[in-house]
Amino acid sequence: MKEEVKKAIEELRPHLKADGGDVELVDVTEEGIVKVRLLGACEGCPMRKMTLTHGITQFIKKKVPEVKEVQAV
Repeated sequence: MKEEVKKAIEELRPHLKADGGDVELVDVTEEGIVKVRLLGACEGCPMRKMTLTHGITQFIKKKVPEVKEVQAV
């Protein structure tokens, strides 16, 4: 599952970079929890929570249905 999540993040990364942000994969647990670190403009953005839930989480879950949750660390 980790490799599939990595591929999904690589696909998503250009969209975040277009706005000066980025995301780093920290871990994928056996329970299907993905831990990411928001970087760049995403790190301190007031829309950070929306980007995580409505952007990153939805995209990763669509690409890797086994993912249960995405958490920012």
